[in-house]
Amino acid sequence: MPVGGSRGSSPRASTVRTLASRLPAFPWDVLAPAKATASAHPDGIVDLSIGTPVDPVPDLIRASLAAAANSPGYPLTAGTADLRQAAADWLGRRHGVTVSPDAVLPVIGTKEFIAWLPTLLDCGPDSTVSYPELAYPTYEIGARLAGARPAATDHPDALEGSQVRLAWLNSPSNPTGRVLPQDRISELVAWSRGSDAVLASDECYIDLGFERTPKSVLHPDCCGSSHEGLLSVFSLSKRSNLAGYRAGFVAGDQDLISALREVRKHAGMIVPGPVQAAMTAALGDDEHAEEQHGRYARRRALLRPAIEKAGWEVSHSQAGLYLWAAHPDYDCWGSVDALAKVGILTAPGEFYGQAGSRNIRVALTATDERIAAAVSRLGEL
Repeated sequence: MPVGGSRGSSPRASTVRTLASRLPAFPWDVLAPAKATASAHPDGIVDLSIGTPVDPVPDLIRASLAAAANSPGYPLTAGTADLRQAAADWLGRRHGVTVSPDAVLPVIGTKEFIAWLPTLLDCGPDSTVSYPELAYPTYEIGARLAGARPAATDHPDALEGSQVRLAWLNSPSNPTGRVLPQDRISELVAWSRGSDAVLASDECYIDLGFERTPKSVLHPDCCGSSHEGLLSVFSLSKRSNLAGYRAGFVAGDQDLISALREVRKHAGMIVPGPVQAAMTAALGDDEHAEEQHGRYARRRALLRPAIEKAGWEVSHSQAGLYLWAAHPDYDCWGSVDALAKVGILTAPGEFYGQAGSRNIRVALTATDERIAAAVSRLGEL
């Protein structure tokens, strides 16, 4: 018997598998055959299936990270005062949102926060966690990890007989790129306050408006003069190419932020000190973000007409990093397979809910050279 191992399934491993059994299969694992087909293209794969940045981290951010590298002590869960002020200043300057720095909390990438928020809010079997009908899978995962009831619906305010403890919004949407109308956001704010639900808005694409300008749930036009019961989640992965840094923050209801900070202190959920310094620099500089927005706008301007000319109809896609497309002759997997044959890998809409069974999600996160290759191949279809 190998050291540290065992034959068969140990009771300890069985316990972990019991938790894992509450979760669906990791979706991208089932994309492997299509990826193999696309990779066999003579000119290589154009991978448009995942929204991971490919452009360089801006120099000023890397310099700030390096300057803070000698960080032998433990950083604060609350984040540095400079980081919280930079986040508050950015929200005011770029998005018309006024928050106290004390209502800002850095997080270890927003996926971590989304996955664990239901647990941090003590949602359990008697609680419902709602999220959009077409949605990033981690909203559901978070509900299941907490043992709460997941509910995929665009109308949490219409759920009857359910104790909704947490309702997620996502605008601009992943996967569709839809920007939620201001009036609808205001309706959901009013509902959440009347039902004592926490309304959490995932706004990681808020800087990437193209056809419409997204508005935060924390904006006074959406919530009035109070952030009671509201949380907004912001990421630097897309704006500043910091996916590898795991850099994000949450802001909103100061009482909620304070309570979350206390729990996270006990759990050791701390953003590393050098990353906090990098975040501070990134939030204080708008020029690099505008340059990155321009790169995505140019790629979008090339890719969208090419995929439409090839027979796919693009819907929503007003903002964010994706085109949400459907072909009249294919379901989502038919579209994935058709494009894989010309070396283009996309994500099936089914990954984001059954309502996406006819769609694919096409990411803009490829180099200019790979986007040009995709446009050329689409022209052959």
